[in-house]
Amino acid sequence: MAESSRREVGRVAVRAARVWHSLFTTHPARTVVWAFALVIAAGTALLMLPASSQDGSATDLVTALFTSTSAVCVTGLVVVDTATHWSGFGEAVILGLIQVGGFGIMALASLLALLVSGRLRLRMQLTAAAETKSLGIGDVRRVLLGVAGCTLAVELAVGAVLALRLRFGYGRSIAEAAYSGFFHAVSAFNNAGFGLHADSLTPYAQDPWITLPIAAAVILGGLGFPVLLELLRHRTRRRTTGRRNWSLHTRLTLVTSAALLSVGTVLTCLLEWTNPGTLAPFDWDEKVLNGFFYSAMSRTAGFNAVDMGALNATTLLFTCTLMFIGGGSAGTAGGIKVTTFAVLAAAMLAEVRGEPNSTVMGRRLAPHVLRQALTVALLAVGFVIASTLALLTVTRAPFEDVLFEAVSAFATVGLSTGITADIPDSGRLILILLMFVGRLGPITLVSALALRERTRRYQLPEERPVIG
Repeated sequence: MAESSRREVGRVAVRAARVWHSLFTTHPARTVVWAFALVIAAGTALLMLPASSQDGSATDLVTALFTSTSAVCVTGLVVVDTATHWSGFGEAVILGLIQVGGFGIMALASLLALLVSGRLRLRMQLTAAAETKSLGIGDVRRVLLGVAGCTLAVELAVGAVLALRLRFGYGRSIAEAAYSGFFHAVSAFNNAGFGLHADSLTPYAQDPWITLPIAAAVILGGLGFPVLLELLRHRTRRRTTGRRNWSLHTRLTLVTSAALLSVGTVLTCLLEWTNPGTLAPFDWDEKVLNGFFYSAMSRTAGFNAVDMGALNATTLLFTCTLMFIGGGSAGTAGGIKVTTFAVLAAAMLAEVRGEPNSTVMGRRLAPHVLRQALTVALLAVGFVIASTLALLTVTRAPFEDVLFEAVSAFATVGLSTGITADIPDSGRLILILLMFVGRLGPITLVSALALRERTRRYQLPEERPVIG
């Protein structure tokens, strides 16, 4: 009897091991998803501790889970004020979650293994490549070290500028200025949008020494690590060869990002110029400054220097468009990514012109790239519509505010018209799912599609259904 029991236990253990292997190790992108989920769970447990709140009481599960998810997914939506609810320990936990989530959990684990042992196993290289969008496992080591260097350099530089400004411009103590400057620098470069003021950056709306460094950090983080590394690499190469030879991905990201940033600035100024609740009280140069700052934040981060609740409905609508597009691939930005948008635009332009192939910047786009872009975009639209419908059933907030909240959560932007704290727990769980899917969905989906690509040995008969 004891022998049969031991055999049964052994069979259960074997089945459990197989399930664990299937869930966690069979696919690199799946490993990334589970890693993010485990870190969110750990962050939730830490934020629920009495030591994490200022009043010494335990934070409820949904609030802690929402904050942890928002930090790890570098979103910035909050249901409690960061500065008044969380203690110094709680803020440190949030800052750590932002840094881990922005850098990439598997990328961070791979970097630590590389620094400790000097080498990476094949599976760890695959997971790091899936998360950082490396060109191949051969350059994972270089990419990881480059990402770490870029992150550290930008955060220290921006943190120093902010700390000096807070110290000498606002009379903060050295410790307070350094802490606030570094916190906002980390939050900005990782496109998280967490701040230490209840009204975000509205006290500094007229101060370019605060808003411009933060905007620069947000834009750099939103370009994506592959673009930043290529710019640095080709800057060094140009010194020796005198030539600039950027890849199509880098050129698409830079051109599309600059175009969206410019369009967002112009539209913000045009639509809010005379709005007494936003830009009207400022001088013309301050209006342009805040128009630029809002445009930069709309695509990637959740800081705001004007009252979001006072924005016109037209501004909210085009902001939803900017948030949905997002920033660069394999970076800290969310959305469907600017390259996805550019590829779809190129495909539409080719169809309008009647051209058989989609071309952009002198290059022909592969058919599977078009299919991947279309899949990512349509699934994103489906998630946003479904979540908006679900949120409308649990809250009485106006439709435009609910749609704005859903897009902001999915695109991991973090901007809000102020309804986040009033949404019930059921609605907060919907937003939690949206943030998680928005942060990891494109990574998982594109990696899965790329690994499942196969060649069919036959062709089915062609037929053309009526379109339009």
